[in-house]
Amino acid sequence: MKHYKTLTDLHSDNGWSAPESPLFSVIGCLSECTLGNREFTTDGYIIAFKKIKSGVFMYGRTPYDHNNGSLFFAKPRQIIEMKDLHFEENGYMLLIHEDYLKGHELFSTIEQYSFFDYEVTEALHLSPKEEQIILELKDKIQKEYFNNPDEYSREIILSHISSILKYAQRFYKRQFVDHSQIKGKMISKFNAALKNYINEGQLEHNGLPTVAQLAEQLFVSPRYLSDLLKQETGKTAMELIHIFLISEAKNLLRLKEKRITEIAFQLGFENASYFTRLFKKQTGMKPMEFKNMSLN
Repeated sequence: MKHYKTLTDLHSDNGWSAPESPLFSVIGCLSECTLGNREFTTDGYIIAFKKIKSGVFMYGRTPYDHNNGSLFFAKPRQIIEMKDLHFEENGYMLLIHEDYLKGHELFSTIEQYSFFDYEVTEALHLSPKEEQIILELKDKIQKEYFNNPDEYSREIILSHISSILKYAQRFYKRQFVDHSQIKGKMISKFNAALKNYINEGQLEHNGLPTVAQLAEQLFVSPRYLSDLLKQETGKTAMELIHIFLISEAKNLLRLKEKRITEIAFQLGFENASYFTRLFKKQTGMKPMEFKNMSLN
C-alpha cells in the first residue's frame, strides 16, 4: 500500500496534470476515474462528490454501493481505494493537504466535523437542492483554483471549504431524520443492544459496554452512532449508556441483599468508587442514600 506525502506524487501516479498548488488541488472525474487501482493513504483530507455507475470503491476496507449523488469525506492516513470507476455524471475531488490548513481556523475546527470519522457506507446522500448548493461552492473553489492565485486565494478557497463542511453538517442532520423515519429510531435498537449485552452476562465478564462495541453490533461507526443518537435524544451514546446503567443500578439497589460493591461489580464497574461518582452525577445522591430512601 502506498502512502502519498505530497499531492504532486498523487497526481503523477494517476496521470493527472501537476496541481496548481502543492498543498491543494481540484480533480474532475469524467467518464472514468482511477486512483492507482490500489490501496493508498495520504497526508491530506479528501472531499469527494460521486455518482458511480460501476466500479469498486473501497474506504477503510469497506465496499461502498454508491448509487446516488453523495459526498464522502476522508481524513489523513485513512485507507482508500478506487479502481475502474465509471460515473453517471461528472464527479470531483478536493484534495487538501494538512499543511494547507496551518494558520487558518480550519486547522483546529476541522476536527469538530465528526463525519470525517464515518465509514464510507455512511456518506452524505444529497437531495437535488442540497446537491446544487454543494456544486455551486465547488465551482467557486474551482474558479479560484485555476484563475491566477494571489495572496487572497487560499483564504477564499478555505472559506468555501468551510461552507461545504457547515452545509454537510446541516444536511447530515436531515439524513439522520430520514434514517429514523425509514429504519426506525436508533435509540430503540441501541437500548435493545444494551439489554442484550446485560442479559448475556457480558457486564461481569467484559466490563462496561463501549460505544465501539455497541456500534459494531448495530453496523454503524461509533461517531455516526453517537451523532445519530444525539439528534434523536439530545444525548451522546456514552451518556445513554450511563443513563441505562444507572437505571439498572436503581433496580438492584432496591433489593435488600445487594451490597454497593456487589452491584458495582455486577454492572461492570472495576471499582465501587467510580460507580458511586457516576451514580451521584446522574441522580444527585450516593447509591447508599438512594438505597436507604428506597427501603424506608
